[in-house]
Amino acid sequence: MGPVVREAGSYGGGAGGAGFSYDEATLRELMHEWNDLANEFKLDQEHAIVLARTQGPGAEYASGGNAERIQLSGNALIQTLSQREDYCRSMAAKFKAALGKYARAEDDQAAEIKQTGGSL
Repeated sequence: MGPVVREAGSYGGGAGGAGFSYDEATLRELMHEWNDLANEFKLDQEHAIVLARTQGPGAEYASGGNAERIQLSGNALIQTLSQREDYCRSMAAKFKAALGKYARAEDDQAAEIKQTGGSL
């Protein structure tokens, strides 16, 4: 028999969709993986700052124009990486919320068993 999954650990499946169910360990692992990925995007933003601060090697027009283009690319990269970090943090928060629901469901079930005179 497979692992026991609770509705509190489900994802999707609203309004007749199939959705997915996860056990507590999987929810925790997914939350950490999304946070780790967000941390990588944060570090990449710090590296992209080098591009955004690029200066031309000389005082002539070509150097300044080239540096300006590189700065624009660096700023666009930082913005994109920031959006990806935000998305990953949002996903991690969803899995954290599901973990909370999972824990509450476990507590509720334990209380119900104790009320009926059983034990865990």
